[in-house]
Parts: sequence; C-alpha cells; structure tokens
Amino acid sequence: MPATVKSGLKLLRWKMRRFQAMLKWGSGELQHMPIVIGNSMPKSGSHLIIQILEGLPKIGPFVNPGVPPLNRDEENTIQPPENIFRNIQRLAPGDFTYCYLKAVEPFISELIKPGYAPIFVYRDPRDMIISHVFYATQMNMVHNMHRYYTEVLKTMEERINAAIQGVEDEHSPLSGIALKYSRYMGWLSQSSVLCLRFEELILERDQSINKILDHLAGHGFVPRLSRTEAVNAMRLSIEPKRSGTFRKGQPGNWREHFTEANKEFFKNQAGELLQQLGYERNQDW
Repeated sequence: MPATVKSGLKLLRWKMRRFQAMLKWGSGELQHMPIVIGNSMPKSGSHLIIQILEGLPKIGPFVNPGVPPLNRDEENTIQPPENIFRNIQRLAPGDFTYCYLKAVEPFISELIKPGYAPIFVYRDPRDMIISHVFYATQMNMVHNMHRYYTEVLKTMEERINAAIQGVEDEHSPLSGIALKYSRYMGWLSQSSVLCLRFEELILERDQSINKILDHLAGHGFVPRLSRTEAVNAMRLSIEPKRSGTFRKGQPGNWREHFTEANKEFFKNQAGELLQQLGYERNQDW
C-alpha cells in the first residue's frame, strides 16, 4: 500500500477515534485533557512508554492517533524540523503519541506550553549501546550501521568501541555516545517534563505509572477509575513482544558484553556522562 494512502487511512481512523471518545466521555471532557507525548532516545524505551500510554483510553478521555512517531514518516524516515513541528501542532487535546525529539528549539518551547504533558525516558548509555549494536547487526539488516558492524568490524568489542566513539564512515555515520546524549540532556532540566529512567519502568513499574498519573493529574486529568485500577489498566497494556525491536530490555545487560577495554574506552570518551545521569557515583565501575 502506498505511503500516502496508508497515511490517509490512519488520519481517517484518528478522526473516528476522536469521535468515538467524544461520544463515550463527552466533547467537553476530551477538550480539557492534556496532549501526552512520550519522548525518548532511540533504543531507550520508546516502545515501552507508548505501550504504557496505550492504557490511557481505558481510564479516561484519551485518544491514540495511531500514527508514526512525530519525527518519522510512514517509511520510518526522519523528518525535517518543519514537518516535525507541524506534526506536533496537529495534535489535539487528549491525544497521546511518542517520538525521538532532541532538546532543541522550537520543540522545547512548544512542549512546555500549557496543554502538553511531556514525558522523557532515558536509559543507561551502556545498555543503550548494547541494544543498538544487536539491533543493527541482527534485527535490522537495512540499518545504516549493519554493513559496517558486520563487514568492517569483526568482534563485539570493536562494535561497542565504535558505538562509544562514533563512526565517520561515509556510508555509516554514527555520533559518539557523549554527543548523542548531549542532544537530549536539555529535557532533564525542564521542570514541566516528567523524566523517567527506562530502568524505573522495568524494575519499579507500578511506582513509575503512579508518577505518570501524578504528572497527568497536574495537567487536569482525573482517572475515571480508582488509582489502583488505573495503574493495573496501564500495566496490562504492556506487551513487550509486540514491539518489533524487542530483545531483552533488562537493565545491566551491558555487563555481559563490555570488556575491561570497553570500560576504559567509555570512561575516556564519555567522561562523566554516567555521573551526570546518576548511573554511577564516580569513575570506579
């Protein structure tokens, strides 16, 4: 099916879902709901946060537009800033979606406006690297790093170091881990953005969902169920294997793959990144 036809059908479905939500909850109720945006870095919990948010229509007047991430199109191509901004602005009260938005303007100013309830999920950079390498080598054969990781590099240690430092290959460019994270760190300093660690969503799930509900309550949402029922509904919407990128998703998996050389290389390349994110107290890890 052509991308334009698919996009058109999804927009029609989005309108139908909003109409159904108005019939169920009332148009006034829907119009007073915040726009909820689950944002993350790639390989850092985007599919988990959107699955949690998919529980929202069970507990109140929310709508899943069912469209691609705000910064991607139907072909999973990264969109230019003007298209991304347009995608954000076409969201209506009660809509929820996800994306991979860097902490840059005009996105920061737009998402901290009244009416938005943004959530930012971040992950231990070491685990993110492992997830990225496995995804590019074993799960996505058309990934821009697949050829480099499988044909140029020969060992996992080499691939991890490449992901840490970055790659300047003409056909397989890749930002180093410190630069990659620096582009998203600005979200952590925005008081109106709920920042959650991926590890919290895995290991402290109910507490994390409660934080999300508290965040939405601060934007005017009152669940139509008890807090316990609301948490259960959102937890039950999680189906990890429904994600096409699901592998393990367990915190600390990096320990199975990082060699001592990888550890030292990370410390040299990324400096105090782990301390800044709260994953380590010092360089003695």
